[in-house]
Amino acid sequence: MAKPNKKKSVESLSATGHIELLQAPPLAMTSDALLTDVNHYFSCTLGRRTVNRRSPFLYEALVYATRDRLMERWNRTNITVEGKGKRRAYYLSMEYLMGRLLRNALLSLDIDQQTSDALERIGMGLEELGDCEHDTGLGNGGLGRLAACFLDSCATLGLPVVGYGLRYQYGMFRQRIVDGYQVEEPDAWLRDGFPWEIRRPDLTRVIRFGGHTTHEVGKDGRARHGWADTQNVLAVPYDIPIPGYQNDVVNTLRLWSAAATDAFDLDEFNAGGYAEAVAAKNEAENITMVLYPNDATESGRELRLRQQYFLASASLQDVLADWHKRHDGNFSEFAAGNCFQLNDTHPAISVPELMRLLMDEYGMEWEEAWDVTSGCMAYTNHTLLPEALEVWPEAMIGYLLPRIMEIIHEINHRYLEQVAERWPDDWDRLDRMSLIQQGHQPMVRMAYLAIVGSYSVNGVAELHSRLLREGLLRDFAELWPEKFNNKTNGVTQRRWLAACNRDLSGLISERIGDGWVTDLEQLGRLREWADDAAFQEQWRLVKQANKRTLAGLIETRTGLQVDPDMLFDVQVKRIHEYKRQLLNLLHVIHLYDRIRRGEGESLQPRLVLIGGKAAPGYVMAKNIIKCINNVADRINRDPATKGILQLVFLPDYNVSAMEVICPAAELSEQISTAGKEASGTGNMKFMMNGALTIGTLDGANVEIREAVGEENFFLFGLTVEEIRARRPGYNPQAIIEADPDFVRVMHLLEGGHFSRGEPGICDAVIRAIRNPSDPWMTAADFRAFVDAQARVEQAYGDRTHWTRMSILNTAGSGRFSTDRTIADYNRDIWRLEPVMP
Repeated sequence: MAKPNKKKSVESLSATGHIELLQAPPLAMTSDALLTDVNHYFSCTLGRRTVNRRSPFLYEALVYATRDRLMERWNRTNITVEGKGKRRAYYLSMEYLMGRLLRNALLSLDIDQQTSDALERIGMGLEELGDCEHDTGLGNGGLGRLAACFLDSCATLGLPVVGYGLRYQYGMFRQRIVDGYQVEEPDAWLRDGFPWEIRRPDLTRVIRFGGHTTHEVGKDGRARHGWADTQNVLAVPYDIPIPGYQNDVVNTLRLWSAAATDAFDLDEFNAGGYAEAVAAKNEAENITMVLYPNDATESGRELRLRQQYFLASASLQDVLADWHKRHDGNFSEFAAGNCFQLNDTHPAISVPELMRLLMDEYGMEWEEAWDVTSGCMAYTNHTLLPEALEVWPEAMIGYLLPRIMEIIHEINHRYLEQVAERWPDDWDRLDRMSLIQQGHQPMVRMAYLAIVGSYSVNGVAELHSRLLREGLLRDFAELWPEKFNNKTNGVTQRRWLAACNRDLSGLISERIGDGWVTDLEQLGRLREWADDAAFQEQWRLVKQANKRTLAGLIETRTGLQVDPDMLFDVQVKRIHEYKRQLLNLLHVIHLYDRIRRGEGESLQPRLVLIGGKAAPGYVMAKNIIKCINNVADRINRDPATKGILQLVFLPDYNVSAMEVICPAAELSEQISTAGKEASGTGNMKFMMNGALTIGTLDGANVEIREAVGEENFFLFGLTVEEIRARRPGYNPQAIIEADPDFVRVMHLLEGGHFSRGEPGICDAVIRAIRNPSDPWMTAADFRAFVDAQARVEQAYGDRTHWTRMSILNTAGSGRFSTDRTIADYNRDIWRLEPVMP
């Protein structure tokens, strides 16, 4: 047999610009193979000889060994998608609150036990090693956590979806509580490196800012538009693997990091101008330095706009360049092959940026470019608060992104012609619907821009979507009713039950099998066991063990010892007035007042746990945190409350903390003012883990109550319609005076009982409660909330009945998986074919 001509083979491959290496055999998934690979990386790559339990090197070696196994599947997934030319979706989000990645990766690869066995052989535990991992600092609250859950479900369902975001060097911030005040510290989550990521410098993109536009007419008579004298910044991509659950699919989260085009001016440096020499480099890197810079200043707002455009431009350039390469520059089928899902208004600037790229870089005429753009953009709205709909000064966009502002004006002109044709001479409507809000400082309405440029607009809960159509976005729903739809949010049960609550997961799987991990509706079969005494006892034992674990976390973070036999009443979420941590606090003070009046023996012992971060510029939210901590300090020091009532504010609430809190919670506080919460996903996580909800008819609470039955949900509060009717004559002073319990609560709050040595410290909070213009109507729901909490007390006194309700809450959580949410997105918006590597 003749020997193959290796030289000819290499030359042939080189002519294509690519050389394919021989395919290595698949990596083994045994504990022996894992231990061998961990040892190899620990000693050969990281250069370590001995294990220090407090160092991250063994964890890092384990990540490399795990990542190798993901990489095999990652490559096969990409080859399959590219080879079949499948339609793809791209999820554009400013936040991805991923949490820790190791346990999820091991669960997805089905090597959790093998990894534990391997580590035990060298005297290490998987839990201990997992604590070396920092939470990824890429998100703030529900928006970012939803995006992370979406990516998990997309991969598990085998859908070709790429996430695009920013690689922030510093996350939201680390929160410390000092004398009751929130203190923000940098979250240097990258300080030990991030071994999950793959840097892709070959795919670096150039992002433009500043400069001016140019216009000329070519010899063919076509207008040519340009953008000259710009200050350019490089967008360098870092890829993170997103594994599906035990299906060999691995999708991609691509994060962009900002870098200067030139490291620094060497001549300036040599001349002694050291700071000036690196100024451009620092300014460029600032774009991805911090998640959500404080927008209380003009420079902070400008930096946010830079971040949003940086994300949009880099991501769109990436997708267009890939399409151009694979389709020989033919964009006729681009809209049919791609969909961009805009996660809230932050990426809305993608609409004019895609127009710019298609026209200025790829030579399309306006009409063709608009058909493509409006045929592949889809927008998710996440708010009912008018003030949360982003607007940017027209002047700021004009000098920072002059070409983009020109395109926005043209979009607005053409779109308003449609509005005028539909409603002739309706000048008020034209003004309301314009992309440019007129006034002393004209503002660009980003949500409107996203709606005009998208073929789909969705809310995130049935109530939210209805209120959008009937209120906030009514004009647009009348113009384009076919665009509007609902996609109720969910959470991934892989992280929020299977991984974070191992004992409960095991108990559930013993009874109904483990099919629920990929089909959460199967949890409905738990209803058959809700009245089984032996099962109820096992359920209670699991919850009690989880409460002890949470008690340990509380002691570690606060130094406070809490009693696991108490009712664990939990409200953890972003601190915001509409989420009404203040209403929760009023109830705690009411309980304290009852104890002081000798009624403590009639109460169920209760731990109230509150956690969350206030945005750095949100003064009232910070005042609420201070007030909570003052009340907590007084209550916890009072001998009368011992064994009856504790109030704890947990500092630095994050995903890892939630993974401990969620399995332990027994009562979930979802008490936002009706009509203010878009959906909520914390309510779903708690429900899935057997917590009972006390809540208003707001957001996804409406659907949760439908799913579990009204008898297993503690409902209180005014409805959206009742709030609307009462608002004109709202009089909190009269409400307080008519309720003796409320009078006593306000007397304690206003009389300095919780602010000794700090007179007036809670005055801002008190004024908010008594304000007739309070948009959150906290006082209006006080009595209903207290009465609902009394029903909680009664129910918790019958532990058999409470456990039955807990089981039924888990059993009813099937519809709140992001697997269902993503299936809905795919059916109605994305229309993707699953990948089969």
